[in-house]
Amino acid sequence: MSSPQALLAARAHRVHRRAWWAVAAALLLTSTLLGSFALTIASTALGHARVERYAGAPVVVAGDQTTRYTAKPWGSEPKTATAALTERVRVPDAALDVLRDVAGVRAVVPDVSVPLSSRGRLLYGHPWDVARLAPYKLLEGRAPAERGEIVVSADEGRSPGERIGLSARGTARTYEIVGVAQGEGSVYFTQAQARALAGHPGSVDVIGLLPEPGVSRAQLYERTRTALDEAGARDVSAPHRAKDDARPLRVLTGDGRGLAERLEAPAARTGALELLGAIAATVVLVALLVISSLVAQALRQRAAELALLRAVGASPRQLRASVGREVLRVAVRPALLGALASVPAFFGLLHLLRSGGALPAGLELPTPVWLFAVPLLTAGLTIGAARLTALLGCARAARVRPAQALGEARGASQDPGQGRRIAGLVLLGLGVSSAGVSVAQSGAAAAMAASTAALTMVIGCAALGPWIARGALSVLGRFLRRRGPQGRLAAWELAANTARFGAAITPIVLVTAFVVVQLGAGATLQRSGERQAAAALHAELRVTGGGSPEEIRRMPGVAAATGLVRSTVVVAGKEAGAPKLDRLPVLGVTPEGLAHTLDPGPVQGSLDELRPGTVSVGSDRARGQGLHVGSQLRVRFGDGVERTLKVVAVHQRGLALGELLFSREELSRHMTSPDTAEVLVATDDAALVRAELGKVPDAEVTAARPLRLTLPDQALNDRLGRIGIAAIGGFTMIAVLSTLTLISVGRRPALRLLRRVGAGRAQVRGMLRTEAAVVAMTGLAVGTAVAAVPLLAFSFATARALPYLPLTQAALIAAAVTTTAFVGTLLPARGASR
Repeated sequence: MSSPQALLAARAHRVHRRAWWAVAAALLLTSTLLGSFALTIASTALGHARVERYAGAPVVVAGDQTTRYTAKPWGSEPKTATAALTERVRVPDAALDVLRDVAGVRAVVPDVSVPLSSRGRLLYGHPWDVARLAPYKLLEGRAPAERGEIVVSADEGRSPGERIGLSARGTARTYEIVGVAQGEGSVYFTQAQARALAGHPGSVDVIGLLPEPGVSRAQLYERTRTALDEAGARDVSAPHRAKDDARPLRVLTGDGRGLAERLEAPAARTGALELLGAIAATVVLVALLVISSLVAQALRQRAAELALLRAVGASPRQLRASVGREVLRVAVRPALLGALASVPAFFGLLHLLRSGGALPAGLELPTPVWLFAVPLLTAGLTIGAARLTALLGCARAARVRPAQALGEARGASQDPGQGRRIAGLVLLGLGVSSAGVSVAQSGAAAAMAASTAALTMVIGCAALGPWIARGALSVLGRFLRRRGPQGRLAAWELAANTARFGAAITPIVLVTAFVVVQLGAGATLQRSGERQAAAALHAELRVTGGGSPEEIRRMPGVAAATGLVRSTVVVAGKEAGAPKLDRLPVLGVTPEGLAHTLDPGPVQGSLDELRPGTVSVGSDRARGQGLHVGSQLRVRFGDGVERTLKVVAVHQRGLALGELLFSREELSRHMTSPDTAEVLVATDDAALVRAELGKVPDAEVTAARPLRLTLPDQALNDRLGRIGIAAIGGFTMIAVLSTLTLISVGRRPALRLLRRVGAGRAQVRGMLRTEAAVVAMTGLAVGTAVAAVPLLAFSFATARALPYLPLTQAALIAAAVTTTAFVGTLLPARGASR
C-alpha cells in the first residue's frame, strides 16, 4: 500500500506537470553539461603523450621534466606546487656506463634530436641506432656509415642516391641519401655525426634500453631503477636546480615513455585540467543557482496548496516528504536522459578540441569503457541538488503554523525578510571585495578573482531580487502608467508580485554578467595586446632558417637586426601563503639596436644592459612584486635551472612581448633548440636587403608582423575558454527561458480572470509584452552593472585600460536576452490570453 506522501506526490505531479516541464528541461541540461565536462576532465586526467619513436623500447631513461616549489600555507602543512618544463632536461653520458652494466640489458641506445631546416620545412635528425627503438625498418638502401650520409623517412619522397641540402645550427650542407626508412619527418645520421650536430657534448636527450631475451619489462625497470639510484645519477640540470627540486633520472615504461618524446604534452594536459576544473566548478555553481531558482519558483506558485495541506492536518514531515518525492519524480528521468546525452556531447567536445590543431600533437585522451559510468555520478548530483532545493523551498511552509501559512499564501506577508536582505548585501560586499583583490593580481589570478566577484554578486542579486524589482518599478512605474491600459496593468502586476519579478530577472542578470565578464576580459586583453604589439614593431622584415644577426647587420641597406628566441620560464611565488608556479612565455633578444626593430617601451633602466645574468621585467609584474632596477629576481628556466638575475630595466609592453625579457645568449643556454631562431630586420632599403638575403642558403624572408607572445598551449586554452563560455552562456539562456515559462504557466488562471472581467486580448498581450520588456531591460541593466565592477578591476590590473567589448557582441547579448524574455513570457501565456 502506498504511503500518504507517495499518493500526494503522484497527484501533485499529475496536476502540476506543465509547471514542472521547465524544471525538467533545466535538469536535463544540467545533467548533460555536468556529465560531458566530467567525462572530459576524466579523459584529460588519463591523458598521456603518444609513444612512437620509443615504442620498441620497454624502458626509457630521461631527465626530470618537472619543477617543484614547496611552501607552508597559513596554518597548514607544507604543500608542493609542480609545473612541467618545456625545454629538454638532458642525461649525462656517465649514465650510459651505468646502464651498460645492468644485468639483462642487451643494448643501450642514446638519442639526440637535431632541428634541421630543408627548404623551409622543419625536420629532426637522430642517430641511426635510434630507429630500432621504434622500431623503424629500412625500406630501401642501407644505413649511414660515413660522415655526409643520411637516411630519410619515407614521407620525404626521396630515393637512395639523391642529394639534399640541410641546415643545422645555422650551417648549411649537402648530404647524400643512402637509405629510406619508416617514420615521418626524420633524418638519420651516424652516431658520431648526430652527436656533433646536436652541439651539447657530454649529454644525450634520452636513453632507450633493449632487454635480453627472457627479461621482462618489470625486471628491466627494477634493475635500471636500482642501478641509477645506487650510482646517484642525476640529470645535467640537477646541480643548478632550486633546493629540494632535483630528483633522480626518470625511468619510464608504458605510456609514460611518451613523456620523453613530446615535452609540450604534459604542460598542455596540466593547463587543460586546471581550466576544465574551473569551468566545471562554474557550471556547478550556475546550475545550483538555476535549479534552486526554478524549484523555488515552482513551489512558490503552490504556496496556497502547501498551506492548505498544513491546515488540514499534514505534518511538517509529511509535507517535506511529499514535496521531496514529487521532485524526485520530476528529476530522475531528465537527469538520466542528460547522462545519456552527455556521451555524444563529450565526443563532440573532443572533436572541437582536436580540430584546428588546438590539442597538441601527440597528446592522447583515452576513453576506456568504464569512463562512461561517470555521467551516472553527475546525474546523481543533479537529482540530489533538486531534492535539497525542494526541501529548502518548502521549509517555511512546513515550519510555520497552518493559519500563518494560509495568510502568507494569500499575500498577507510580502516582506521576504531582513535575513535575506542582509545576506544579499553581504554577498554584494564580498563580490566587490573580490573585485578589489583582482586589482593587485595579474594574469590567471586576476581573471579568477574577477569571475568569482561576478558570480558572488549575481548570487547577491538573486537574494535581493524583490528589492531590485521594487527599485526598478520606482524608476519605470511612472513611465508605464502613461502607456495606456497595457502599461497600467503591467505596472500593477509587477508591483503586486515583486518576488516573481525578482525571480524573472535573476537568470537574465546571471547570463548578462557572466557573458559580459568573460567576453569583455578576453576582448580587453586581446585589444591591449594587439595595440602594444603594433606599437612595439619597427622592423620591416623577418628572417628565419638562415643568417645570424651579426651577418645580417653587415649587409648593405640594413639599419638594425635583432635575433629572437622564444621559450618559457617558471616563476615561484605564494598566494595566501600557498605555493604557486607561474609558467610564462618569454623572449630572448640581442640588445644591439633593439629599439630600431622591436621596442619593448622601457620605463626604467636601459635594455642595452641586457646580457647573461640580467633581465627586464614588465611594469605590471614589477609593480605587483615590488621590483625595480637593481632588484634581484629568481627564475627557473625551461630546463629546470634556477638562477637569480639582476633587473636592469622595466618595460611597459609586457602583454605583447612578455613579462620577462632576456638576452638571447642567456635564454639560448636553456633551450632545446636555440638555433631555430628568427631575426627582425630594420632597413634603409628593403629591396636591397631582400636581394642580399636571397643569397643566404635556406633563409626565408617575409614581412615583419606584430609580435605577441603566448604559451605553447594557448590555442588549447583559448578553445576551452570559448567552449566554456558557449556552454555556460547557452545553459543560462535556457534557464532564462525555463524560468519565464514557469512563471507564465503559473499565471494562466490570473490571465483568464483578466479576460473574464473585461480585459481585451490586445490589452492582455500588450501587458505581457510590456512586462517582458521591463524584465529584459532590468536584467540587462543590473547584469551590466554587476559585470562592470569586476571587469573594471580586471582591466586595470592586467591592461591598465578601460574594459572593451565589441559593439557587435554587446548587441548580440542584448538581442538574445530580449528575444528569450519575450518568447518565455508570451508563448506559454498565448492560450490563456485568447
